[in-house]
Amino acid sequence: MRFLFILDSVEAPAAVNPQLGRRLAAELADLGHTVHLLELWDGQTPPPLTPGTQAHDLPFADERLMNTALENGVKTGSPLPLRLARLARHPSAVCAAVRQLVLHKPRRTVDCRAAVERLDATHHFDCIVAVCAPYRSAFALETARVGAKKVLWQLDPYAANGSYRAPGGYAREIALMNAVDAAFITPTAQSDYNDPASPLAVCRSKVHLLGFPCLLPPIYDANLPDPHPPYHCVFCGTLYPGLRTPDFALELFAKLNAPEWDLILAGNGCLQFPAQVAAAKAVLGGRLQTLGPVPPGTAKLWQSRADVLLSIGNTVDNQLPSKLFEYLGTGKPILHLSYSLRDPVVPYLEPYPQALVMRASEGAAPEKVALMGGWLHALTGRPTPYHKLAAMYPQFTPKVVAETFLETVQRL
Repeated sequence: MRFLFILDSVEAPAAVNPQLGRRLAAELADLGHTVHLLELWDGQTPPPLTPGTQAHDLPFADERLMNTALENGVKTGSPLPLRLARLARHPSAVCAAVRQLVLHKPRRTVDCRAAVERLDATHHFDCIVAVCAPYRSAFALETARVGAKKVLWQLDPYAANGSYRAPGGYAREIALMNAVDAAFITPTAQSDYNDPASPLAVCRSKVHLLGFPCLLPPIYDANLPDPHPPYHCVFCGTLYPGLRTPDFALELFAKLNAPEWDLILAGNGCLQFPAQVAAAKAVLGGRLQTLGPVPPGTAKLWQSRADVLLSIGNTVDNQLPSKLFEYLGTGKPILHLSYSLRDPVVPYLEPYPQALVMRASEGAAPEKVALMGGWLHALTGRPTPYHKLAAMYPQFTPKVVAETFLETVQRL
């Protein structure tokens, strides 16, 4: 079959969704299929090459400048006049803002649609897949005049996303679903379509389940020497106010205050929690490291150095951090902090050989801190071998994800 994947990394060059799209594309190419990638990027950080595929670049430096000047529209931050003054320094960014905010025709959607139509006319694809979020490419595919089947891969929900209110809400998503042939959803999004009371129940026939292709063999040497202090508890990922916060982790480690343990937070978001970080740092000092945004290679390196991987859950129940399955693939101990009563992460950790779940609702009482300290102190042994983990979670290995994907699209 001939595939076109649309990948969008304009707002976040290191975002996980384009990475997962490239991973599935590489698996399909390895199976002998013809795969093209339409890469929407920020004009500054070129997307990585994907083996076996043909890439078509579509840069949006104007939108990057616009997003930087307007601080991505977040409510906190610089006053609006200051943001507009920064925007005025870049004529291309001004044009991007007018097209998006005034005309409601963002260039990313308009130019993406034109590129999709042009590529389909040349290569005659069997299937075009928009990997979302972001959803600009999905809206481009929605109205594109193509002969190929139209498919969404909804790695993040749209209307049902509990961490924001999507423009147009459910009516907008239903219109989008009516325009495509199928959509792949994550396991945690199933209830959004299966519940008869949900507005999205009318789209149930369009959706198909697909796991995250995240369970990969670890990159570290299995023959590493035995670890020794200081031990590292490492979080790699993005933090968001109201959705995924470091508060509980900082409180637990500050109260534990174990001299042999470091806490490392790598990724976006820590700057949005200055008071919490400052309070923990007053206790932990250099044993707390907030690295901020790091390149994917650096994040992988910290992940390989970790003695314990820290998983921070979401406050909503229908979004599952895909990072979990990268963690599981390492076979290393996982400390999971749960923020919701029906946390979808917890069932996946139940069969895992070395995992501890700490619930934020139970707080950081002395007995809970002691429980965590005892678990950390008792950790011994080598990581669980990857082949055992792949047998435990086969639906999240790239090979099985690719096979599941193919079985579905071949029936469309």
